[in-house]
Amino acid sequence: MEQENSQQLLEQKIDKLQKSIDSLNKMFKWTLIITIVLFVVPLVGLLFVIPQFISTITNYGGLLK
Repeated sequence: MEQENSQQLLEQKIDKLQKSIDSLNKMFKWTLIITIVLFVVPLVGLLFVIPQFISTITNYGGLLK
């Protein structure tokens, strides 16, 4: 009887630990997604904006001469 109770208690603790691990996995996944959105996407946008900006500056430089 005592062994059954300890077995049930152990199973409850394992279930609680599994829920905690699942929660941490979700947090890490969303942290990675947010990091990519806030850091990598603006860098990719700059790849398109910087050449256009340089082109505009060069055109204005030609007008000032």
